[in-house]
Amino acid sequence: MPAVLELADVVVRKGQATLLDRVTWVVKDGERWVILGPNGAGKTTLMQVAATQVHPTSGAVGVLGELIGTVDVFELRPRIGLTSAALAERVPRGEAVRDVVVSASYGVLGRWREDYDELDHGRAEALLREVGVPHLADRTFGTLSEGERKRVLVARALMSDPELLLLDEPAAGLDLGGREDLVSTLSVLAYDPDSPATVLVSHHVEEIPPGFTHALLLREGRVVEAGPIDDVLTPEALSATFGMPLVLRHEAGRWSARRRVRSR
Repeated sequence: MPAVLELADVVVRKGQATLLDRVTWVVKDGERWVILGPNGAGKTTLMQVAATQVHPTSGAVGVLGELIGTVDVFELRPRIGLTSAALAERVPRGEAVRDVVVSASYGVLGRWREDYDELDHGRAEALLREVGVPHLADRTFGTLSEGERKRVLVARALMSDPELLLLDEPAAGLDLGGREDLVSTLSVLAYDPDSPATVLVSHHVEEIPPGFTHALLLREGRVVEAGPIDDVLTPEALSATFGMPLVLRHEAGRWSARRRVRSR
């Protein structure tokens, strides 16, 4: 399978801080990756590099067959679907949900003078059905619950038929029901062979949807482990990533973790 995303010895520095430290990582077509790590591990920075929003201080980054630094990233970005908290904050609260989704065709937020045809609107409606919220099409974004907004933004990320889908903490801020609804939606996408290569960032193993194939564990900007999820997600590797002894369980396709308590 061809590489969709390829990082080689990538370093990102901001001032005196090293946000990513010699990260080497390859995502191939058809793979579904989860990135796990504590706060400050560099997860969001890594996603920004993958989304071509941040260029490395050193090292090489290849995205969709193009070497960053030698290509116009504004032509590359429409081929990447992205959800993030920063993007959600920029969505006009008075925008109709159908317009939040369809406007991704032009890579803009907020309808203005763009011209969309029936195929565009039909695709937006189909994507809203796919993520389970077709009934929200005429609602305004500002009236939605947090969980509903997350699903709408996943539909938006898929609107341009991307070759790479990046989901930066899509379950953050959701209650238990909202999280489970979103995990179920993402699991359906993960099992769909026509879905793009996908990278999901999370703090919690409980948010990993069934169907995800690979994991990257990140701590202090460095890769702890990366590879097939069953090989990487071990109690030892997860404990090293979060800096505490953890018990890890995997049942019925779902993961869970808790701190190991010493017996008296």
